Amino acid sequence: MPVVTTPATLRPSAGPIDNAEVLRIRNDFPILDQHVNGRPLVYLDSGATSQNPLSVIEAEQEFYEQRNSAVHRGAHTLAVAATDVFEDARTAIAGFVNAAPDEIVWTSNATEALNLLTYSFSNASADRGGAAARRFALGEGDEIVVTEMEHHANLIPWQELAARTGATLRWIPVDDAGALRLDEAEQIIGPRTKVLSFTHASNVLGTINPVSELVTMARLHGALVVLDACQSVPHLPVDVKALDVDFAAFSGHKMLGPTGIGVLYGKAALLNALPPFLTGGSMITTVTMDKAEYLPAPQRFEAGTQRISQAMALGTAANYLQETGMDRIHAWEMELGQRLVSGLEAIEGIRVVGPPSGVERIGLAAFDVAGVHSHDVGQFLDDKGIAVRVGHHCAQPLHRRLGLVSTTRASTYLYNTTDDVDAFLDAVAGVRPFFGVK
Repeated sequence: MPVVTTPATLRPSAGPIDNAEVLRIRNDFPILDQHVNGRPLVYLDSGATSQNPLSVIEAEQEFYEQRNSAVHRGAHTLAVAATDVFEDARTAIAGFVNAAPDEIVWTSNATEALNLLTYSFSNASADRGGAAARRFALGEGDEIVVTEMEHHANLIPWQELAARTGATLRWIPVDDAGALRLDEAEQIIGPRTKVLSFTHASNVLGTINPVSELVTMARLHGALVVLDACQSVPHLPVDVKALDVDFAAFSGHKMLGPTGIGVLYGKAALLNALPPFLTGGSMITTVTMDKAEYLPAPQRFEAGTQRISQAMALGTAANYLQETGMDRIHAWEMELGQRLVSGLEAIEGIRVVGPPSGVERIGLAAFDVAGVHSHDVGQFLDDKGIAVRVGHHCAQPLHRRLGLVSTTRASTYLYNTTDDVDAFLDAVAGVRPFFGVK
């Protein structure tokens, strides 16, 4: 049996997604067919975790019912079957982002992927990996550049790498509207820059950053480029070869897959030159009592028992998204995102962060309600069956730059209708009156 399966109820049309198709799509997502606090669930928190179609749920169950065994270790039938579906899933994810299978490393999530990368850089800095690894080594005088809009997962690992190696961490600031100061980026990215790491799409602002411009700046100085693709890979077509990034990280649970599975993409030559971080079984060729030799990528970064059922389910999720059409999903979410922003802008006392209506963004909007804490906003919406995210969204520096402590965030996906957005907007309009704020 193949790793990935076609959705049972989804039959995409050639035209754009509309509400009628979304209602068919929703039939594949059992969790959405429920009531919360006596009201139909309106799920607008996919930026944190997306929901799973039946085909993904069934794929993971099928693995445990039919194929449960360790991969790359046994010669018996079950072990071979498990290895086949595990590697088929890798091929599916590689195809999803236009990479080669040996450029896809399984991790637990994107956070682990970025930590794997930074700790592997540390090993290169500690003179592990030989001559091929020297381009990853950092020390005093070297610089790592990030942006002021980064999720903590793409900030703290670089902070720690700088602390371990003596390198300097610098960042590209954002303006008052939250847009990257590209004029300053040209001054910050320079001869000392060894790594540029930035988010493709902001989980707070909804901004889609100009990857090509930033990559061009980095290439002028020979810097490596790392892309946090957590909010882009699930929502718009991503071609890592066309983007020409050296590494990219994304999570399964944000793209209809299960929790516990993430991906580190890396150009094959770079992965094979990078020293491993986690070591142990299944990532070696030869071991003696005083040294070990390692397999080529991706196995050299996959020590120990792997996330087999999760990988299989993620391959199924990628197939589901491709069956729908990533360009169609992106267009639908852009429509929902614009509906969110324009609707929020029309409500008195609401400050939307990120691009204003009419400017391209992914299908999310974070906002502040004057006089009402985001946690109270979230509770008010939850009472009406509307699930949103509240807090700093793991982006404290960005909130601080915008003069905020926290925001409320609504984020859409392919299973949301315009009615979902309208129900949310109607509820938000009632927040300030409910709390007696004038």
